[in-house]
Amino acid sequence: MNTLKLLDQLLKSGSSQSTSGQPASSSGGSALSGLSQMLSGKGGAALGGGALGLLLGSKKGRKLGGKVLTYGGLAALGVVAYKAYGNWQKNQQGAAQHEPQTIDRLPPPQAEQHGRAILAAVIAAAKADGHIDDRERELIDQEVAKFTRDQAFIQWVDAQIKAPLDPAQIAALASSEELAAEMYLASVLVIDEESYMERSYLEELVRQLRLSPSLVDELKRQAREAEQLCQS
Repeated sequence: MNTLKLLDQLLKSGSSQSTSGQPASSSGGSALSGLSQMLSGKGGAALGGGALGLLLGSKKGRKLGGKVLTYGGLAALGVVAYKAYGNWQKNQQGAAQHEPQTIDRLPPPQAEQHGRAILAAVIAAAKADGHIDDRERELIDQEVAKFTRDQAFIQWVDAQIKAPLDPAQIAALASSEELAAEMYLASVLVIDEESYMERSYLEELVRQLRLSPSLVDELKRQAREAEQLCQS
């Protein structure tokens, strides 16, 4: 369950403080700022030392659904994807209908595997600006080792960090459209909307995930609706 615990903390940690230690603004922190904060040990976070925050540099992150996803964590990510996918599916004329299998509705073994694909997407999105060198990788390895003693998991995270940035490889981890939708949502939270390199990465990821433009639009709509409910 290391993957799910780490993912949940990455998302939820954005709801308490900003990376500067100040309360999050009313627009809500992104998972990106939450990741940096969590890894610097603020807000009672599990990982200390700040090394994993090196993944993030000074990126600002997007705000799409940021508040509701950081408060709700991984479950909220699944709920938003579930509703968006379900609505989109109903509008596909002639398509077979099925209950969306998002991460909040899967049994633990399947959810863990599902979560790995999402975590891989988060790590890749965090690397999209090319920011991370060998020394930083070593520090990141050390911090992951503080989080868990599971050597297989530590090695897997290390491999994701060291792997060349390849949207096609990340997209290949999506075994279903629902998972692709969740990987997209998680990536959006980590991408800096002001960075051309990162926007380009996200656009290519969407293409490689083969997400329908109408599904992407529905995901954005559901994230914004959830955000509005959270703020009301």
